[in-house]
Amino acid sequence: MSLFQVVIETPRGSREKYDYEEGTNSFFLKKLLPLGMCFPYDFGFLPGTKGEDGDPLDAMVISEFNTFPGCRIKCRLIGALKAEQTEKGKKIRNDRFFFIPEVSVVYKHILSIKDFPAHHVQELLFFFINYNEPEGKDFNPLKVISPEKALKLLKK
Repeated sequence: MSLFQVVIETPRGSREKYDYEEGTNSFFLKKLLPLGMCFPYDFGFLPGTKGEDGDPLDAMVISEFNTFPGCRIKCRLIGALKAEQTEKGKKIRNDRFFFIPEVSVVYKHILSIKDFPAHHVQELLFFFINYNEPEGKDFNPLKVISPEKALKLLKK
């Protein structure tokens, strides 16, 4: 089983969205989510990768413990959401990868994103749609994929 290091930008439960700025090696407050909305799990990125949007690949880390911006966590891949995003009339792929920390006790039995109830996965998709809406971005979930297919996508 491959382990990946994920850097957390925004901790779960946060209404504040932080971004890592490589040039300064620091985190800055990018935006506030609308009232009543917060990140359901830790959100960050995979260092050394690059998506179509020019940013490192997005990672959501599902865990039972608290983290902080800049925290690095060794995780195993449990799947991904293939997605398209329309921004300023241009369509790009903006996939989301799902991980479980190696040290998790509560979620150690989860081997695939499909091990979660279907309604839970659906709520994650709604989160990403609603998260992008205030900025005028149209986020279109295409397909939730297995850890094996997600790994192939990551290596691409």
